[in-house]
Amino acid sequence: MILRAPHRRAVEGLLRDYPVVGILGARQIGKTTLARQVAAARAGSVHWFDLESEHEVARLDDPMGALEALHGLVVLDEVQHRPDIFPTLRVLADRPRRPARFLVLGSASPRLLRQSSESLAGRIAYHDLPGLSLEETGPRSLDRLWLRGGYPRSFLAPSDEKSHRWREEVISAFLQHDLPELGVGIPARTLFRFWKMLAHYHGQVWNASEFARSFGVSDMTVRSYLDLLAATFMIRTLPAWHENLGKRQVKAPKVYFRDSGLLHWLIGARTRDDLEHHPRVGASWEGFALEETIRLSRARPDECHFWATHNGAELDLLVVRGRKREGFEFKRAKSPGFTPSMRIALADLKLTQLIVVHSGPDTYALSGRVRAVPLARLAAFLRRG
Repeated sequence: MILRAPHRRAVEGLLRDYPVVGILGARQIGKTTLARQVAAARAGSVHWFDLESEHEVARLDDPMGALEALHGLVVLDEVQHRPDIFPTLRVLADRPRRPARFLVLGSASPRLLRQSSESLAGRIAYHDLPGLSLEETGPRSLDRLWLRGGYPRSFLAPSDEKSHRWREEVISAFLQHDLPELGVGIPARTLFRFWKMLAHYHGQVWNASEFARSFGVSDMTVRSYLDLLAATFMIRTLPAWHENLGKRQVKAPKVYFRDSGLLHWLIGARTRDDLEHHPRVGASWEGFALEETIRLSRARPDECHFWATHNGAELDLLVVRGRKREGFEFKRAKSPGFTPSMRIALADLKLTQLIVVHSGPDTYALSGRVRAVPLARLAAFLRRG
């Protein structure tokens, strides 16, 4: 087991400030393990409800009666099975002196949890739990983390073959069981076909019309498929940044798989050798580096964009925090150089700095505001500021 100390500290901080805290993330990403680590570190009583258990669900037939008398920490695991419980939590969160804090774990976004945002507005804070990162596994594990992805059981599997098989089971369970339990009526075969097709567009600009033609449905329908995968933490849609520059700029989002291991299963890359010889290897590495960079930079989703013009200038990741703008390029190369596209991005976007994240071993300057930094050393570089 990998102790996810930064995430535990973040959740503990939220529990001090909010009566209800939600840990959200994909199924099997480690939410229950993290909650147990939080519970073990707390003084006082801990009460646990697993809402995938029929016995536990029966205990909550009368949620007010079951929860009102409890003190300490109350954990509700897989709360998407009982979204009707949120109005009860609102009442309990408003009690004087707050005798209990509630930690709810969910495998879907607040929008898919339906009532949480409305019922608990101002009373709940969310912590999104991603897969394992290089900060947690160490830079020596970079190649294994890239190939297998950040699901703990996939990463820690005793062999690549067992890791591959585990991801196959996760994908099957997600399509056959998890989505129907969320009330999703899309046939599993349709969504699997869409998901597999999307894997070959990883890192590209979203083109709804192309997907709609392939499926014989409307643009709006395929967009709903994409939104569903994003809301269940499978896909990241990275919005385009555009402003008045006197240039035609791309406005559609880019699409990335949040977990490289699931991407590799869907494109048939079982081993590192398979991946090295796959035509999407560069796009895979770019998406893996992008996810790591977003986590290491502590950027919120609304601060992250890409930028591109119709003349070919492009920036893989633009992080906008107030007036500060940081740019990131991702190059699967040992010693990337300074390109005309980088020069245009620096000037047009008025970047504070541009970091070229690459797969080589060395950190070096490319120009006054541009540094090339190995992905394995990015955490240390960003900590130095």
